[in-house]
Amino acid sequence: MIKPRTKTPDIHINLVNDTKWRLSEQEPEHFTMLVVYRGKHCPICKKYLQTIQEHIDDFTSKGVNVIAISSDTEDKAKATYEAWDIANLPVGYNFPIDEARAWGLYISEGIKEEPEHFIEPALFMIKPDQTLYASSIQTMPFARPGIEDLLKSIDFIIEKELSLIHISEPTRPLYIS
Repeated sequence: MIKPRTKTPDIHINLVNDTKWRLSEQEPEHFTMLVVYRGKHCPICKKYLQTIQEHIDDFTSKGVNVIAISSDTEDKAKATYEAWDIANLPVGYNFPIDEARAWGLYISEGIKEEPEHFIEPALFMIKPDQTLYASSIQTMPFARPGIEDLLKSIDFIIEKELSLIHISEPTRPLYIS
């Protein structure tokens, strides 16, 4: 499991728009938000990613780059992108199960029409230096961070960091006798 304030492994993944994405090449103002979703078979993931899509401009305006990835195949990921209302959300596919385990993610065995194995959901907030700021790792599709709550939290974090910068200016020492 990756701990906050430690460097995350790099991710190099193909996107549904036939480009490549690499975590180490991201240059967000504040964070890269990496969202791992279960795959096309998950209706809860669909709703979650559509909610992110509704707020994608809010994330961008706060200096947050967003990407959603899964272990789905290229065909499934492209079908997901076409079928779900997520046109402005970068979507990556074929995230290897072994790499997911290195990130501390849970792997499930599929039943019925699910893939044989797939990754359970997670959300990572990664600083520009590729260190982990926060994560939410799920064992099932429920109980993910609320998107509007997350946006408020990002405001708080940015405000807090800005106030710490101003406090760090030289001040006169306080002596108590």
